[in-house]
Amino acid sequence: MVLKELLNRNGFRFDKRYGQNFISDGNLLSSIVSLADIDGENVVEIGVGAATLTLAAAARARRVVGFEIDGRLRPVIEEMLSSTDNTEIIYADFMSVPAAELDRKLGEYVVLANLPYYITTPVIMKLVEESAGVKRIVVTVQQEVAERLAARAGTPEYGAITASIAITGDAAIVKRIPRTMFYPQPNVDSAVVRIDMCKPKYGVENVEFYRRTVRAGFANRRKTLENNIMSAFGLGREQAGAIISRAGIDPRVRGETLSAKEFAALSVALLENIG
Repeated sequence: MVLKELLNRNGFRFDKRYGQNFISDGNLLSSIVSLADIDGENVVEIGVGAATLTLAAAARARRVVGFEIDGRLRPVIEEMLSSTDNTEIIYADFMSVPAAELDRKLGEYVVLANLPYYITTPVIMKLVEESAGVKRIVVTVQQEVAERLAARAGTPEYGAITASIAITGDAAIVKRIPRTMFYPQPNVDSAVVRIDMCKPKYGVENVEFYRRTVRAGFANRRKTLENNIMSAFGLGREQAGAIISRAGIDPRVRGETLSAKEFAALSVALLENIG
C-alpha cells in the first residue's frame, strides 16, 4: 500500500501544529521494530500517525496500544490496521493520560514513538519520571535531540535531560535516519534513541531529589556549581562549598561537567546535610 495514495484517498491534509512526518519504507520500519526488541511484549506507541510503525510492531508484539492526537487520521489508521487483531488506538493526547493508568492496563511495556521536536522532552520525562511499567523507550527524534539524549558530560550537547534520564536509564543512539525517509520530508535528519530503564544507580534512593539537584546544577550555565546550588537550596557560600566538596567535587566547576554519578554523589550529600 502506497502511503501517499492512502492519505489522499482519505482526504488527509497535514497539520503543522502536530509536526507530522511519516515513515513508509518497510525495511526501515522493520529495523526500528527489531531495535526495540518487542517480540511478545506489550507496546505503547505515541503518535500513531498513518499507523505504518503500528502495523510493523503488531506483527511481532503481543499487543499494541497507540495514542494519536489527530482524530482526522482515524480512517487512515483503521484501513492500515484492518488486518490486525492485537491493536488498540486511543484518540487522545498521550500527555493527558496518567502513567499509572497505563501501568494498570498493561503491566510492563515497551514504548515506540516518532516524536516531533516540541513534544519530545515532555513525553520522555513523563515516562521516565512517572511510569513504573515502562521497560524501554525507543524513539525517533531529530538528530540534534538524539545527540542531547545520549550525550556525555562536558560536551556541548549534555544537559539536564541527559543527566535526569541517566539515573534510571541507559540511552544510546542505535540508528540514524536521513530526512529523505520521511513524508513529508523535514528539514533535518533524525535518529533512533533507545533508553533501557533500570533501577536507580549510584546509591541514589531519592530519585526526585536527584533530579532536583540536576536542575539546580544546570539552572544557569554561566554560573559555577557552587553558585547554582546556593541559589537553588538557599545555602550560604561556605555551606554550599563544604557540601559539594564532601561529594568529591570542586565547587568551582560548572554543572554541565558533572556526570550522573557525580550528580548522584552531590544529591546524596545535599540530602544528608539539608534534608
